Amino acid sequence: MAIQIYNTLTRSKEDFNPLEKGKVKMYVCGPTVYNYIHIGNARPAIVFDTVRRYLEYRGYDVQYVSNFTDVDDKLIKAANELGDEVPVIADRFIQAYFEDVEALGCKRATIHPRVTENMDIIIDFIAALVEKGFAYESNGDVYYHTRSFDDYGKLSHQSIDELRSGARIAVGEKKQDSLDFALWKNAKEGEISWDSPWGKGRPGWHIECSAMVKKYLGDTIDIHAGGQDLTFPHHENEIAQSEALTGETFARYWMHNGYINIDNEKMSKSLGNFITVNDILKIHDPQVLRFFMLSVHYRNPINYSEEVLENTRAGLERIRTSYENLQHRLASSTDLTDTNDNWLGKVTELHEQFVTDMDDDFNTANGISVLFELAKQANYYLLEKTTSVAVIRAFLKEFEELFSVLGLSLSTKKELLDDEIEALIEKRNQARKARNFQLADEIRDQLKAMNIILEDTAQGIRWKRG
Repeated sequence: MAIQIYNTLTRSKEDFNPLEKGKVKMYVCGPTVYNYIHIGNARPAIVFDTVRRYLEYRGYDVQYVSNFTDVDDKLIKAANELGDEVPVIADRFIQAYFEDVEALGCKRATIHPRVTENMDIIIDFIAALVEKGFAYESNGDVYYHTRSFDDYGKLSHQSIDELRSGARIAVGEKKQDSLDFALWKNAKEGEISWDSPWGKGRPGWHIECSAMVKKYLGDTIDIHAGGQDLTFPHHENEIAQSEALTGETFARYWMHNGYINIDNEKMSKSLGNFITVNDILKIHDPQVLRFFMLSVHYRNPINYSEEVLENTRAGLERIRTSYENLQHRLASSTDLTDTNDNWLGKVTELHEQFVTDMDDDFNTANGISVLFELAKQANYYLLEKTTSVAVIRAFLKEFEELFSVLGLSLSTKKELLDDEIEALIEKRNQARKARNFQLADEIRDQLKAMNIILEDTAQGIRWKRG
């Protein structure tokens, strides 16, 4: 059975057929790095990391690109408020982003391009649009001439006339039509800027992604993804820019995750319910937050509350307990081949159900239901007086495989960061030099319990994860 993806462009589920057999080109809009990411940013990070993991599990080679917007109005404002330069602010919050999303089990993208590192290609992209008549310069600004692109509105399913009725030209703007949008912004005094054919300035938001998609993935990609709020105008504008330049389909499948509410209200700073991931992770296991995000289908809205998160924690704990009970029973189990078939068949059925659910537009909610059923069946099996090594191992393997696909961990132990490991090894070295062998042995045992293996070499202590 083919994987099916709900395509925002066609508003229907479609069989997934990538441009190149066995390979997937996927672009996910990343954050604007002026602050810690909020819980709304965490959802696409987790959702599309899971999509990537599942595609890889099904045998695809996924080239996954997710950008950082490291210069824009919000960054300039944050830099002014904090008294730092824009690049300093960007570096700080890019590092914070990696710390937060990696704690949530997200793998790093194949490439994480930054706008400021791609200014040449962005300027060249804009210049080509001007040359082709899709954009125009106006007193140092450059605008995209929206009406020049016949298919404008096809992603958000709005006509050009409907869009125009809600558009206005603000005081001080120099565009020809209310629907036109900025590709290049003339620099204001004191702002960070780059040289261009139109004078010093910086790019508009939409052009950045179009240029980086083209550079890192090509004219046409398989999947373009992001939050539902990006459908219009950001993704709509990306299509207009890219397809006007290349004459090719920009993205074949468009995926958008639903909104997140806080205690049944839309999250916003004005309501005071704006929650950063950094704050949540100070009091909650990041795996619980990931489990929560995957417990609802990605296209549906999801409601965050402390009560819901506590119920999620309890559910994850039930599954982990089942897994731990299986591990405990393994040592006392024997091979009873004549009683295996029925139970092994149940494990296989649940595996097939998980794949069927995930093939259906990455339905992680149903996939998690399979995990609960797997735990339930494992618990039933453990009630039997005599258990088989083969069955126990089949249950354990299934738990491990499905958890890995979803980016979840079956262990409740905190995995040490590399810097923490190095610090403990140095502390052990100092203890040995001071002939405090008891402390040195305690640190060694602590590392061993964390599955860290130490090796003595001529160059000193080396370590690896077991």
